[in-house]
Amino acid sequence: MQWLTWDLNLKTRLIGEALFNTLFWMYFPFITLYFSDSFGKNVAGLLMSVPPLMGIFGSLFGGYLSDRIGRRFVMLLGASIQAAMFALFALSLAPWIDYLAFIGIGFGGSFYGPASSAMVADLTPEKDRRKVFATFVTAMNIGAVCGPALGAFFFFTYRSELLWTCTLVTLLYTLAIFFIVRETLPASVKKTEDKTGISSLLKEQWNSYVVIFRDKAFALYILAGILVVIAFMQLDLYLAVYVKEFVPAQALLAWKDWSFFLSSTEVFGWMLGLNGLLFVLCSLPVARWFEYWSDRNTLILSAVLFGLGMFLVGLTTNIWLLFVFVIIFTVGEVMRAPVTQSFISKYAPDDARGKYMGASNLQFAVGRFIAPVTVVLSGWMQPIGVFGFIFLCTLVSAVLYVKLFQIIPQHDTEKEESFTS
Repeated sequence: MQWLTWDLNLKTRLIGEALFNTLFWMYFPFITLYFSDSFGKNVAGLLMSVPPLMGIFGSLFGGYLSDRIGRRFVMLLGASIQAAMFALFALSLAPWIDYLAFIGIGFGGSFYGPASSAMVADLTPEKDRRKVFATFVTAMNIGAVCGPALGAFFFFTYRSELLWTCTLVTLLYTLAIFFIVRETLPASVKKTEDKTGISSLLKEQWNSYVVIFRDKAFALYILAGILVVIAFMQLDLYLAVYVKEFVPAQALLAWKDWSFFLSSTEVFGWMLGLNGLLFVLCSLPVARWFEYWSDRNTLILSAVLFGLGMFLVGLTTNIWLLFVFVIIFTVGEVMRAPVTQSFISKYAPDDARGKYMGASNLQFAVGRFIAPVTVVLSGWMQPIGVFGFIFLCTLVSAVLYVKLFQIIPQHDTEKEESFTS
């Protein structure tokens, strides 16, 4: 599916979300440092544990409303919240207001996300969803690669200007949603909608998610995803510890009397840079290579490749071998990204797609919460033991995916009946 043939909704959102994500990564990597300077490291550490919790609530509520009221409404509200919070951040003269604005930005983004993913699924034929989701992932990761490099200068030198730019871009994107993006909520869902009070609304939302999490297949999917996310998060956690403590400074290139040396921290930076660059360059090609693979085989191979690549990292301190192993686990990481959203879009009933998208995000929140356990384990285990634990998480995840796809056929009918009753 070529970009030029896409629905106008998708084109508008791809451009808008790519621009916003670039600006997001210009401030997000430095926000913890900013709050550490304002509140102290201990307080900042506690404060930074709140946004993921708000993100869970925003994602679940946004997913529910996107199925009940409409994708476009939720996206408009989420983008408007972000624009308002960016303006508050830019105008603020107090760190606590900065923090509340930051919380609001994150909530608006998590509220927006499930509706955005559901709209992609609404507008895209099933056979093209992996490539479309891969294109969105690529656009997001271009921002993740370019944003921090720009933000290192702009956030600390021109923070007010950066925040006002974020406000303007988000406001313009909100207007684009209002004037260009049309509603894609299936007509059958709109016909069954009735008006209820806020108490009934919350009760209905709660009952909907109870049904979802009683779905054995979906629960297995979430559990497998949590284990994979624990492994993925080690790029920012134990991998940094390992490289700093065990990988010595060494020559990247040498010729006669000339050599180009990298310190341990520089080696880690190059590894992350290679990972980010490969993610941007390989998302679409990998999606094409595995286009005809089943979701089952893709998810299993992704988990095993990532775990194996991370485990191999623990067997060497040679910089070039480390780069090779980065390529291995990055391929596993890239394979997974478009398939997860494509899987949920196929698995969820049309009238519950937003709720399932929102509930699916729990695997990321819970995985991020558990992931730091590896740093604790490193205090009394050798690196090979910690990397072995990471590999074990991905292997168990692969086994759960095998079990998941064994039971999916018998649960599809039950799931559909639950949401139509």
